[in-house]
Amino acid sequence: MISITLSLTNFRNHHQTVVEWGDHVNIITGPNGAGKTNLIDALHYLCMGRSFTSSSDQYVVRQGAASFLIKGLFRGNIRSQFEIACAYSRGEGKKLFVNDSPLERHADLIGRVPVVLVSQNDRKLTGEGPAERRSFLDALISQTSPAYLDDLIRYRRIVRQRNRLLFEHSMDRGYLNVLLEPWNRQLVETGARIISGRNKMVSKFCKYLKFAHEQLAGSGLEPAISYKTFCSDQQSFLSLNNEEIADAYRSELDEAYERELDRRQTVIGPHRDDLVFFLDDMELRKFGSQGQHRIFALALKMAQLYFYRDELEDLPVFLLDDVFGDLDPSRTDTVMNMLLQHNGQSFITAAHPDKISGFRDQEHARIAWYDVKDGNVSSTE
Repeated sequence: MISITLSLTNFRNHHQTVVEWGDHVNIITGPNGAGKTNLIDALHYLCMGRSFTSSSDQYVVRQGAASFLIKGLFRGNIRSQFEIACAYSRGEGKKLFVNDSPLERHADLIGRVPVVLVSQNDRKLTGEGPAERRSFLDALISQTSPAYLDDLIRYRRIVRQRNRLLFEHSMDRGYLNVLLEPWNRQLVETGARIISGRNKMVSKFCKYLKFAHEQLAGSGLEPAISYKTFCSDQQSFLSLNNEEIADAYRSELDEAYERELDRRQTVIGPHRDDLVFFLDDMELRKFGSQGQHRIFALALKMAQLYFYRDELEDLPVFLLDDVFGDLDPSRTDTVMNMLLQHNGQSFITAAHPDKISGFRDQEHARIAWYDVKDGNVSSTE
């Protein structure tokens, strides 16, 4: 997939910005606060329908404005050119469009333009709680499987409804049991499909992680991922089919009922799953160095890129936000060369372009350079 042009109106510090992109590696330079990250955040909006830098759409509206508009023209291997637009106003909220036709659901955008994002937040993947790792895994699968995304949306709705019932009716068990039963059936059926989908993805994804990690760190320590769900006998549980997983899930749910009454919330299920990362037999979160965490997180995203390359008909858009600041010169060169060998399109923000200045000196035909100052973008080729 190729982003041809990007148009911003009242987005962050961009008043009126139009950029024509190169087909391969696009490097965006400029001082901190100039608006570099805002450009790739806008691309992320068009791919995923949301910002990766802000929790709320209202916070990305340009100061003094009441709305923003992002438009992007794309072309793919199997589709002719098409336009995606994201419009937000404080009165009407956010609306998404494809070729001027409104999308009924946010989820209908996911996967149209597959995207991989590398940012400073990735350090949370390996070092913080399980929510970050679940989000990574869910995003990884959702861009290749609309059915999985639908199950994920359905499951979250079921959990919210169960939690509401547990909170409001925990003092009347008889009535609560009647209310919960239809939701319990939906919970275990939908949850079983999510668990199965996650387990299959982890098994398939490991080879891509090993390849990416070896490119970045050499052939020393071997990376691995373990999918951790609520069942104590993980290996046996994850070898079951969907129906058997649902039956086992229901048994665990029944056993957890007292805990649910105490906490007034759903305490087991895929919404509490985790991924455990290893280097050889060493659990990364407990024993890894800062450098090992950094390389592992980057390898996860490079592996995502390679996985999409094999699984999807269109290559993903690859967004890298100020990642070179944490890499030594050797690994910076490694990443740049990996991107130059990749046939897809990449966008890199660089607050310290001196780290990659050698590539500018080469006048490489696959690299397009842009400079940003105070929300104004200029090509510097």
